[in-house]
Amino acid sequence: MSKISQQIIFDMDDTLIHCNKYFDLILGDYFEWMTEWFQQYGVTTEEVRTKQMEIDVAGVNKFGFASANFPQSLIDTYHYFARTHGRDSSRKEEELLLQLGLSVYDQEIEAYPGMVETLEQLREEGHCLHLYTGGETRIQKRKIEQMKLTDYFEDRIYIRQHKNISALEGILKDGTFSRSDTWMIGNSLRTDVVPALTAGINSIYIKQQREWQYNLVELKQEPHNVLYTVSALTEVPEIIDDHVN
Repeated sequence: MSKISQQIIFDMDDTLIHCNKYFDLILGDYFEWMTEWFQQYGVTTEEVRTKQMEIDVAGVNKFGFASANFPQSLIDTYHYFARTHGRDSSRKEEELLLQLGLSVYDQEIEAYPGMVETLEQLREEGHCLHLYTGGETRIQKRKIEQMKLTDYFEDRIYIRQHKNISALEGILKDGTFSRSDTWMIGNSLRTDVVPALTAGINSIYIKQQREWQYNLVELKQEPHNVLYTVSALTEVPEIIDDHVN
């Protein structure tokens, strides 16, 4: 067992379970529809992708991780190109886009490789595990239940619609965390790593091969605490073990 028990806070989406790949699948269908509907105007997939990303990120910045953001970004992008090219909007097409966007939340949940082994190893080594995820309670609870994550996190689960510096600081202040012995594990520089560095806790950044643009920000501050970058969830236990021993 490690000499000092650590408080380990895990992000969920694209850290423990897959998330972005389902949005990519939906966007693949969306780009096909859009380029077909606007074919006569020469609209390209890249143009649609750029505008949808711009609108989606703006929505998250304003409203947090609300489930309506993504489908609304599809509809708003559709309206943008309709206005730009003088094409009439269609209620039928809008409804199709709404249902397409909402379908992303009905996808089967899939764990990242080594999720169970990683959580079990850390728990067996005496560490206290916490789950901190961004989104709507109903949707995130469904994922948590399907993956049986309460087996590892019990009542130490925090769901926030806005996942930022103040949200993490609130969790730390409300709990019994020793910041030098606390870790934030996640795939987002914006919502995991930067808040952790600001709060003065340790962080492990799990760098994904394909990342949502919203998550990518420049690290402007020099870390005064521990920051590691890894490419797989399964690397986490060894890093923490090496650090505390």
